[in-house]
Amino acid sequence: MRNKPRLASAFSLLSSALLCLLLSAGDSAARQGQPTVAKDSVQVTPFTFNVYRKSYDVWSWAPRIEFRVNGPIPSGGQLYAEFSTPAGPWVKFDCATEETPQGRWWKTSCGGRDVPEDKGSTYTGPVSFAIKLRNELAGTDSTLFNGKAKVEKSLSNEHGPKAANKFVYFVNHDWNLPIGYVYLTPDDLKGWDRPDFHVSFWVRGDAYNFKPHLFLNGKEVGKKSLDGQEVGRASCESDVENNTTHYVAETVPQKAKWARVRCSFPNVKGWDKSGEEYSMFGPPHVLSANPGEYELKVLWNNKLARSIKFTVAPDGKFDNGIAAANKLGSDRVIVPVTVLGDQDGQWDRAAWKTDAFYGNPLTGFTAAQ
Repeated sequence: MRNKPRLASAFSLLSSALLCLLLSAGDSAARQGQPTVAKDSVQVTPFTFNVYRKSYDVWSWAPRIEFRVNGPIPSGGQLYAEFSTPAGPWVKFDCATEETPQGRWWKTSCGGRDVPEDKGSTYTGPVSFAIKLRNELAGTDSTLFNGKAKVEKSLSNEHGPKAANKFVYFVNHDWNLPIGYVYLTPDDLKGWDRPDFHVSFWVRGDAYNFKPHLFLNGKEVGKKSLDGQEVGRASCESDVENNTTHYVAETVPQKAKWARVRCSFPNVKGWDKSGEEYSMFGPPHVLSANPGEYELKVLWNNKLARSIKFTVAPDGKFDNGIAAANKLGSDRVIVPVTVLGDQDGQWDRAAWKTDAFYGNPLTGFTAAQ
């Protein structure tokens, strides 16, 4: 009879443990079904108004934000953003939203020009923001992402006695410079049977006149010639300009611009499962058939400006696990970027440690030395 209390106690402990396990599993399942913001997709850009409180002698600004949400976004879901300064809440606005199933994503942008001019501010400094999702049908309201942007200003290119208070506003994005991406996209004709190879990185200043060169174990690859002329030349172009600061004064270093540069390599493929013969230019350089240590060297205005290194395994993969660890919801591989030369001007080389992705640094990432 003395054993009964012990058995009851053991049964109670076992039941409690089982209940905790079930609750934990349920909570984990619930989290897996929640939408998430891909933090490397978030871009905050000040939109400069040429008016402040009905005075055209002073310029002000309002925030614009762009981001991507990994589904599910339920029926009735509405994305919106809130911004605040140290003085308190500032502006709130809805973002275009569509129902999105799990495994898919939705990209949207909002704010900027759509914010009423009377909401314009002349404040500079840290600005906190949140990306949220409410559902009037379900009676829910949740925060998906919190961040903080560093807003600065520069004199405009206006002249005259009333130009002293006409500033152009921008967000400092020095943290972007050490972070790059290596990734594949479907070929226009062969799709994922013969995917194209790309590299992306950021620069500070005018993003033009780039010449990319890809090396494998120290030897340049991916170049082809026909009758002495290079064909399918690799090229780079800016596909995102972080700030619309073309109104800044010419004396401003790097014109207060940060831009993302995307490089394409027509003669480099991730793999080739198409089974078709090659064109008159011959076979491409296939990463899966040529594992090893790769390095991209980029000339910017004919000067060496970037070095990006990555390793392709014998199976053709080059993923280092950083994107998965940060739940970015994409196949792009994040790699360190070595910034060379002085074309980016003076910039904060330690910003990536605390400021990356608006105060949400990457787990497992270390900048190149």
